[in-house]
Amino acid sequence: MSEAPAPAMSSSRPYLVRALVEWINDNGLTPHIQVDARMPGVRVPSFAVREGKVTLNIALRAVAHLRIDNEAIAFQARFGGVSQSVYVPMNAVEAVYARENAQGMVFPPDSEPNTDAVASATSTTPTATVDADPAGDG
Repeated sequence: MSEAPAPAMSSSRPYLVRALVEWINDNGLTPHIQVDARMPGVRVPSFAVREGKVTLNIALRAVAHLRIDNEAIAFQARFGGVSQSVYVPMNAVEAVYARENAQGMVFPPDSEPNTDAVASATSTTPTATVDADPAGDG
């Protein structure tokens, strides 16, 4: 008798993103995400996008209302003194790392099933880093 196929599992990316952000925060460092801004649904400041990529500081002191769920990362931040909503679908997150030492994880494209790769974030070169003004400051 043949065994039933294993049930399809949801993506591990949102769970790993949340764990890495928590790990980076627990170590007193600054979490950043590298985003493929060309992916559908991404809402980031267009001035920050370089070659289709943007790196965002998601430290709690830099953003307000940070939400990391299974679908997306969303928050409010001030860019050049202007409050903006940022929305990054989970499949657009290419890497999570600490600004200070580049420790983190680079994710493979979603087209490669079940191949979450662990690597130093230094293997990617962020093309633009946006440090939002602290959410409560002007």
